[in-house]
Amino acid sequence: MNRLVCFSSFTEAIPRGNVQVSHVSSSTVSLSWEPPAGEVEGYVVTCYCDSERHREQTTDSDTVTFSDLKPGLKYDFQIKTQLKSGGLSQPAWTSAHTEAIPPGNVHVSHITSSTVSLTWETPAGEVGGYVVTCSCDSEAHREQTTDSNSVTFPDLKPGLTYDFQIKTQLKSGRLSQPSLTSAHTETKLEDFLKNLGLKENYKEKLSLSSVLQIDKKAVTEEATKCLSDLPWCFLKRLMMVNGTARNVKCSAGSELEQDLPRGNVGLDLYTMFGPKKSGELLNPLDIITALFLCSNGLLQQEMAVKMSMCQFGLPLLLPDCGTQKQTLMLWALRGIVKKYRPQALSDTKSCIEKSIVVPKLPMVSFVRLGKSLLSKSEILNTLLSNPQQYQNTFVHHNMPCGNVPREIAEGLVETSWYLPCGGQNIDIFNEPVAVANLRGDIALCELQYSFLCKTSAAVFVFLDNFDNQYELLKKQHETEIFLIVNVDNNNFNHERCIKVLEEICFPQTNIICKRKEVNNADFAKTIQDIVTNVVKKTEKKKSIEEMADIAIELGIMVDEHASDCRNAEKNAEAITSKITDTVQYKEKELPLQGSIWKEFTQLEKEECRLRKAGDKDIEKYKCGLNQQKKDLREQQRDLGISNDMISFIDALSCPAVEQAYFFKWMQIKIDNLSREHLSHLRAEYKLKSKNSSKEELKVIDQQLSKSSLGIENYFREMGQIYESTVSLPESDKFRQQFMHLPKLCAQLLIDGFPLELVDGEASGIPLAWVKDVFSELRKMVVPESKIRVVTVLGIQSTGKSTLLNTMFGVQFAVSSGRCTRGAFMLLIRVNKEYSKEINCDFLIILDTEGLKSLELAQLEDSYEHDNELATIVVGLSDITIINIAMENMTDMKDILQIVVHAFLRMKEVGKKPKCLFVHQNVSDVSAHDNNLRDRTVLLQQLNEMTQAAAKVEKKEENKSFKEVMEYDPDTGNGYIPGLWHGNPPMAPVNSGYSEAVYELKTNIIQMLKDCKSSAYDFDQFINWTASLWKAIKHENFIFSFRNSLVVDAYMKICTEFNKWEWEFKRHMYSLEISAKTQISNFGTSAGISEASNIRDLVTELNTEAFLELIKWEEKLIENLELYFKTDGQVHLVERYREDFIQSAKILRNESERSFKSEVHIAAENKEAMAKVEEVKKSTTKRLEGEVLRLLEEGHKNQSQSDEELRKDFDQMWEKATEPLRDKVMPKTNIYSRVHAQLRKNVDPMGSHANEIVDVKLKDHGHGDFEAKCGRFLKLVKLTELKWSYKAELQAKADEIIVSCKRLVSVKRQEKTDYHDNYIQEILNHIDAKLDLETDTQYVVSLKLHICSYAARIFEEMHQDFITENDPIKCVNRDKDRFFDDFKDLYHAVEQDEKKAEEFANRCLQPAVETYISLSSVPDVVDEMVSGNDSVNFSTRMDFQYSVLKDLLSKERYDDFKEYTSSYEKFIREWIQEQIEKRFSDGTKLLELEDKYLKQCIRCIDTAIQKAQVNKKPTQKEFVQDICKELGDKLVISQDALSACMALLKEATAEKFADFLKKSVMEMEQALQKKQKQTKFKAKLDGLGSKPLDKLTAKLVGCGKQCPFCKAPCEAGAEAHKAHRVEIHRPQGFGTYRHDDSTKLISYICTSAVFSDKIFKHVDTKWEWHPYKEYKTFYEDWEIPADGSYTASDYWKYVMVKFNKDFAKSYDAKPADIPTEWRKISKEDAEKSLKAAFNVK
Repeated sequence: MNRLVCFSSFTEAIPRGNVQVSHVSSSTVSLSWEPPAGEVEGYVVTCYCDSERHREQTTDSDTVTFSDLKPGLKYDFQIKTQLKSGGLSQPAWTSAHTEAIPPGNVHVSHITSSTVSLTWETPAGEVGGYVVTCSCDSEAHREQTTDSNSVTFPDLKPGLTYDFQIKTQLKSGRLSQPSLTSAHTETKLEDFLKNLGLKENYKEKLSLSSVLQIDKKAVTEEATKCLSDLPWCFLKRLMMVNGTARNVKCSAGSELEQDLPRGNVGLDLYTMFGPKKSGELLNPLDIITALFLCSNGLLQQEMAVKMSMCQFGLPLLLPDCGTQKQTLMLWALRGIVKKYRPQALSDTKSCIEKSIVVPKLPMVSFVRLGKSLLSKSEILNTLLSNPQQYQNTFVHHNMPCGNVPREIAEGLVETSWYLPCGGQNIDIFNEPVAVANLRGDIALCELQYSFLCKTSAAVFVFLDNFDNQYELLKKQHETEIFLIVNVDNNNFNHERCIKVLEEICFPQTNIICKRKEVNNADFAKTIQDIVTNVVKKTEKKKSIEEMADIAIELGIMVDEHASDCRNAEKNAEAITSKITDTVQYKEKELPLQGSIWKEFTQLEKEECRLRKAGDKDIEKYKCGLNQQKKDLREQQRDLGISNDMISFIDALSCPAVEQAYFFKWMQIKIDNLSREHLSHLRAEYKLKSKNSSKEELKVIDQQLSKSSLGIENYFREMGQIYESTVSLPESDKFRQQFMHLPKLCAQLLIDGFPLELVDGEASGIPLAWVKDVFSELRKMVVPESKIRVVTVLGIQSTGKSTLLNTMFGVQFAVSSGRCTRGAFMLLIRVNKEYSKEINCDFLIILDTEGLKSLELAQLEDSYEHDNELATIVVGLSDITIINIAMENMTDMKDILQIVVHAFLRMKEVGKKPKCLFVHQNVSDVSAHDNNLRDRTVLLQQLNEMTQAAAKVEKKEENKSFKEVMEYDPDTGNGYIPGLWHGNPPMAPVNSGYSEAVYELKTNIIQMLKDCKSSAYDFDQFINWTASLWKAIKHENFIFSFRNSLVVDAYMKICTEFNKWEWEFKRHMYSLEISAKTQISNFGTSAGISEASNIRDLVTELNTEAFLELIKWEEKLIENLELYFKTDGQVHLVERYREDFIQSAKILRNESERSFKSEVHIAAENKEAMAKVEEVKKSTTKRLEGEVLRLLEEGHKNQSQSDEELRKDFDQMWEKATEPLRDKVMPKTNIYSRVHAQLRKNVDPMGSHANEIVDVKLKDHGHGDFEAKCGRFLKLVKLTELKWSYKAELQAKADEIIVSCKRLVSVKRQEKTDYHDNYIQEILNHIDAKLDLETDTQYVVSLKLHICSYAARIFEEMHQDFITENDPIKCVNRDKDRFFDDFKDLYHAVEQDEKKAEEFANRCLQPAVETYISLSSVPDVVDEMVSGNDSVNFSTRMDFQYSVLKDLLSKERYDDFKEYTSSYEKFIREWIQEQIEKRFSDGTKLLELEDKYLKQCIRCIDTAIQKAQVNKKPTQKEFVQDICKELGDKLVISQDALSACMALLKEATAEKFADFLKKSVMEMEQALQKKQKQTKFKAKLDGLGSKPLDKLTAKLVGCGKQCPFCKAPCEAGAEAHKAHRVEIHRPQGFGTYRHDDSTKLISYICTSAVFSDKIFKHVDTKWEWHPYKEYKTFYEDWEIPADGSYTASDYWKYVMVKFNKDFAKSYDAKPADIPTEWRKISKEDAEKSLKAAFNVK
């Protein structure tokens, strides 16, 4: 049978077909293929790199992507088909290169005008290098290959945009896609400006304020180390008008030159003889051009003015090589004012003074065609200079860096002028002539050349040959051209020259040949002659203003045509074009500052001085003055705002740039008009002075004075507009229109323009205006910015303004005929980094009117005017420069007297400015040495003047000038040569002048660094200004000065001193309590002292206290000294330093006296009690023995009942205490002892005093005391005055009686025996309260009354003490306790727990409660002084403010009456009320009690633990150990302790100790419960009057009252030399009345003391005396004059409200109240109160 055999097989898989690389990137490759035939399961794709397997992927798709590959590598891919059966096909292969990554983060790292540098980040992959292609305008420029990640392309063209492609080139040669960037090469100008550090300023222009900013470079001579230093070095020197300003170069560039004089050390011959490298050198013209291009119009103008003063060539046409445009610098030159005298005016000695752009002058231009070996500029300098006064007007190649090739100054046209002085032998040209100098070849500067040809009378062309552009010489129809041909140069071609000249038909007369045999001087003389001839015959004269039209025609820009400048000029012209007659114009358009403002300032001064008050009521007169001031302000408002002022304000309200232009335009136009008008008046005066009457001349003289008009008049009018409207209600629409004016002025201040501080015509300060300007200024800068002030004082026309302008580069007016009037301030910013060195952010520069002005000399008050001005500026200044323009010191006597007065006044009000004398016109190099004797003489004169001024100011303790200010004769003098180097107008500023001023400036900055006082902030500055001005308005400055800064500084030191003082007192209080505790415990088991007797203990305690007092006194004084060293405002209170030091000494002495007295009394009482204590002790011991004997007998008998025990105990007790009945304390005759002390006290007062007290004390001291006096009252003739004086004495007596009764009450509460110290203390208290010269009858009667009362109370106290300490009574108190102990012992009851409880409750608890009470006293005071309470107890001034504010809020007559008549009584009650109010919730007291309770418990626990250390002590020993440990803290009652310890067992104290701990814990809980349950009032009562006494002593002060209004003294220091009150009140509150009408007086002290009113009083022996001379009788009082209307508004309000009430109380008629007082509201009163106490 055949078998069927089966088998199977698989065909092979077909490989994939058509494999393609579908996508390639730097990190991925994607493949795709066509699916093969068959049952395909999927594909296996393997990736290889460098024959190494990289990765394998399986996919069922016909695509695959490999990611995370490395860039720039070749990858091979193997693809196999996988069938469902599992079979694999043969592989198909393909390969791909990943792309290279382009460079990342391509950055243009550096650009110049010819180079661009690029950098980039290196990409991933195997990078071989980079290919960088540069193209411009789509055309390839250059390609570079580099292997670094940066490249630089040099030799590029400036000002073009270049595109760059950067490709990564792999090692395989493959290139990436390009990264693209582009860069714009800098223009030549941008490149140059970048090197100078000015690139940013090409768009954001430099401003004048930024240039004037003070930094370290401004006051140090550091070498210029880099190009960016050069412009600032130039500006620094230029602003100080230094003729060397153009000689600037980098130190790095001059090192090679510096090597040459030293022998060329280190140089090889090739270097030595090879070409020299310019290094970091720049042509000065490039620097000047760059600065003008980068400066705004105002800075350009200021630079031009300074360059003109230095006689530098000035830019007429300024090239901008960046834009290839030219600018006519009309605006920049407009600020230059020149004064000259043409030949025609020589005879009249008149002169012309105008802005240099205004007059039509012939101009002669000098240019160059091609190259010229002749130095055109050097010849020009010779041409313009006298042989004896050569001046480098134009930079030439022989000047420093003049030979350095110009980079941006090509095409610059400079100009200068020759201006004659009228001297035939001096003037080169008899008429003024302008000179222009073109920098560069006219072939390259055709535009400039065309301009010069159209504007010049002649053009001089320098050339060496006629090779180039000679056609330019054909412009003879526009101007006359002269050729200056250098015929001797090697390149000169005679034939070519002749041919060209014939071709262009050039006249031979206009050809000037320069030959070798003719030197520059002679050659210049030839040109001078030609120029003279040209000037003489030419009619082509143009002003620079007219040149502007020509410039516009040629396409040249004009700087004045900028929109901001043009708009500003239009606005200024609209205002100034109306001015024809200055006087009439001011009256019509500026009326507010005229007679009304002058009258207003006079009223302000009269309000302070009251010279015309006569016999009028002062307060009514002042109210009348105030009403007149209001009427004047109303008149000002009625006048309205003129059209010109509206236009002026509108123009100032424009944007900042236009605003600044407008200011300058106004200044320029007004000055031009003023000069013209004044010149006519002077000419008229000169003409009439020969044959006219004095009256005619006087009229012209007045016209000259009134015709002065400046931009300050417009700002003055603005100030008056503001002042007249600011007094209106805030909601008033008319007021609101002008609230923005201060902001406008503040912006100008920041921009560097001056502000008038003192109105020179009205001699006043518009305070509201100035204050609000500074408020706005503070908002515009950092609010906390600090300022220092530098000012100059001197005689008129001595160059004060010029000195400041030179020193700080500022622009105070110095024009002819425009002497400064009043005082102007200018703000200069200090560089932020440098501000830390000189401790300020801004400098205020004050320029002042000249003292001893000839114009004011004829006026009666000229000396007063000068004094006021000097005082205000010295008072504001940190440094005062005294400008002395002569070498003869004796001629300066008057001015120095004025200055010394000002300095003395400042010293007295707490300011000690620094002083610097500047001697002008001293040029000798040895001036400092040669003038040594003069300086010595000057100092002697200053000392003499100081003494004289001190006498006038009534401060004769000042003996020398150095006492009133910081002055060193060696360093405090500066010598400055004359301003001009030669004869003006062609003389430049003397370089020695600017160098000397620079040295002076560095000295001033150093002085500012050394200033110990802190700088003002803006608010402080204006407050100080207001205070100064207010004081100056009074005749007596020193006694009128009151400043909020001084008040702040005084309150600050008072606050600090009070803290230290309280720490001192608190420590001494603790020491006193501890001492008394030790004395009380002396000789007992609690005694800790080892002294043998009580006297030794007292000595120990006094010694310990003395050492502590010395230590604390030293600590207090050290704190004071440290405070005066570190606090920035202490200079304001320097005069009080000694007061506080003396207060520390007095505090020490008083504390020592009080401590000794308290310790002495405690010791006396202890000694007095010694016998009684001994009796009680021996009795207790005997009783203890009897009880134990009775106990022993009882045990022998059968048991007894308690009644039987009691009966036996009573019998024993009666028998044992029988001897005590004879041991009663002896009684003392208290009346006799008090009487003896009284007689001893009054004995020095004479026999009459002894007669008065020779009575029985028991018969006196009853009822009310009635004041009686003898001889003084007899002097009083008028009944009203008698009543007033008697009432005053009665009030004083009542006050003393109340305080003495309080002292007696305190002693009574102490429950001690009488001591003679008690009555001595009361008598001393009476003496302290009474004046030394008070009538004997009154004083002795008062003492008799008080001592009689005290004797009666002390008698009762003595009797109570005897009763309380009767031995039999003391022993009987413990009888029941003895019986209980006896009974327990009899019944063998355990006593440990009972005795422990008894010891805790009877001995420890009372001691703890006493300790808590005593310890809480200082804490209560602490809480009142520093706690979170609305009432401020920190200083007396704060306290007074709080009291007065509270009185005002309640408005109760009785309160005011008691405050004014019984001040101390009221204050005690008020303080007590505040204490109760503060502690009314009980929380704080509970905290204090708990704190000290826990403290005591801890001490007791510690004592128990220490007592247990003793091995097995008996209970008695244990208790004694505890008592001893607590002996310095707790006073344990000896009676209670004796009774407790009497029957203690001899057993050990282990159980007793445990029970005692438990009892102490229970005691603590019981006391805590008691504290919570006790009302706060009871707790305060438990403290007694000690907190109140301490607060009263701290806050009431010395207790002295103003002799006129009875206001209490508020001086802070205990030892103050002078009493003072912050807010005085009408004298009627002091019971004073008019002697004729009996009406209460309404005068306020601060008004009366500077009026012509008179007063009489018992102190004057009832003779009339001027208020002004009140110090004759009250020399220890300082009553500052205060003429302000709002002064004492608080008390005016009170008097109006309670006038009738006070009159009724004082049995007088109501005061005549000024009508204005009735308008004062409660809010006004509170405002016045805040102002008086400087509460913000």
